[in-house]
Amino acid sequence: MEMLFRYNWQVRQEWLDWCSELPIVELKLQRTGGVGSILKTLTHIVDVEYSWICDLQGKSDQSELFQSVDSLEQISTLSKRFRPEISDYVSEWKPEMEQHILHAVGKDGRPEQYTYGEVMRHVIAHEIHHIGQMSVWSRELDREPVSANLIRRGLA
Repeated sequence: MEMLFRYNWQVRQEWLDWCSELPIVELKLQRTGGVGSILKTLTHIVDVEYSWICDLQGKSDQSELFQSVDSLEQISTLSKRFRPEISDYVSEWKPEMEQHILHAVGKDGRPEQYTYGEVMRHVIAHEIHHIGQMSVWSRELDREPVSANLIRRGLA
């Protein structure tokens, strides 16, 4: 699981670098899919990752920090700010944590339960899903997307 988090972080950084070559108007342009724009999608990726990991740790998240993100630099800063905490949690993962239960409240206000292992895999898959959307948008901009290859990244 740790390798997939490191993969996501590496690919995310490559997308942030890729985006730095675009004008802010392109980053904020409303698009089909994702959560509306490239910038909003990157913000959503970092917010969701951090929020779920905070939930697993029993900490309150800081979603309010993400509501005012208005630039690539801001989301890059937040991504780097939360990475050490998330990385520590991921690297300290133990097999016995898999079946721990997270008690949550759904969007409809009803209680929900998830295993920690399920949440961790959701966080991984969530980012990969949105990065796929970024690849589609890059093609629409006639630009080469960041490679989604897991191999040849030195992660093993």
